[in-house]
Amino acid sequence: MTEEFNESMINEVQEGDKVKGTVQQIEDKHVVVHIDGGKFDGIIPISQLSTQHIETANEVVNIGDEIEAFVTKIEQNEESGHYILSKRKLDENLSYDKLQKIQENDETIEAEVTEVVKGGLVVDAGIRGFIPASLISVHYIEDFSDYLGKVLTLKVEELDQTNNRVILSHKKVEQESLDVKKEALLDNLSQGDILEGRVARIANFGAFIDLGGVDGLVHVSELSHNHVKTPDEVVQVGDNVKVKVRAVDREAERISLSIKDTLPSPFEQIESEFNVGDIVPGKVVRLAQFGAFVEIAAGLQGLVHISQISHEHIGNPEEVLEKGQNVQVKILGIDKDEERISLSIKDTIEQETDYDESYLNQSDSDEDNPTLGDVFGDKLKNFKL
Repeated sequence: MTEEFNESMINEVQEGDKVKGTVQQIEDKHVVVHIDGGKFDGIIPISQLSTQHIETANEVVNIGDEIEAFVTKIEQNEESGHYILSKRKLDENLSYDKLQKIQENDETIEAEVTEVVKGGLVVDAGIRGFIPASLISVHYIEDFSDYLGKVLTLKVEELDQTNNRVILSHKKVEQESLDVKKEALLDNLSQGDILEGRVARIANFGAFIDLGGVDGLVHVSELSHNHVKTPDEVVQVGDNVKVKVRAVDREAERISLSIKDTLPSPFEQIESEFNVGDIVPGKVVRLAQFGAFVEIAAGLQGLVHISQISHEHIGNPEEVLEKGQNVQVKILGIDKDEERISLSIKDTIEQETDYDESYLNQSDSDEDNPTLGDVFGDKLKNFKL
């Protein structure tokens, strides 16, 4: 009866079976497990203990722990035997099944970053998962080392159990969160709102500001009251800035912003610096058909109408002026409310003439203004019709 019982026990545990047991012994390279209902003890090599790389068995198991594993091989002789087990294979199967359901339901998982490798991050998702660099974040990340040890929320991008391939994405989770924030922000954003933002990127024509879910554009002309050639003269990527909403296009998801409108206008203090009638130096910043715009101080530009450029008649300001030219101007008027300054170059230049002006200084006496009688005298007396 004993021989029949032993034979039945051997037949009960087969290769590929899932068995339960208790950890009895921990060695450097393997763990010994007492198998419930089994004739032999089981041995789990350290490489088959975990889906993650470990140096010692103590990292994942302790004596007395209950454990489940697959039987991968049965080794026995006439006197003894043992089962070769794999806890890793069982964990992988369970994890693949779990991840498959998560992917089908478009759900997320939480996983810790265990390694930073070339090209991405390795995470413990029950099995070894990989996040390629392109799927880490919606933002450009230069150094991945800050992610080590962090727990990330991830979406399952690709599963291939045959090739042990598990690709995950943190970028998709970030993007979905940003889309929700973007929709809420666009719904509640109004022209004239003052917001805090961060400079996300810079282009030749302006700076894109991250408002916390959506980017808005500050055109180069809206960066400062001063004339700006390139945006990096004023802002740098990463700067925190205050912006005013100029326009919102919800359908196109476009937001026009201004930094200039949040700054004090140079016109607020103009009356303490300039007065009508003052003659001041300036620089021609722009030419138009109707006149020239001259900057007399940072952020303060006035118009010299074409009629106020020269004493001579000109058809186009470019005939006598060029951009960047230094000039003297007279302040003709200041409209603080409309932020307009009227200037004149002509009034700073003495008019030149090409004729003798001495006659203008002659007296109006009769001696200086002879009559016809004085000129012709007696000749007129002898004249007969």
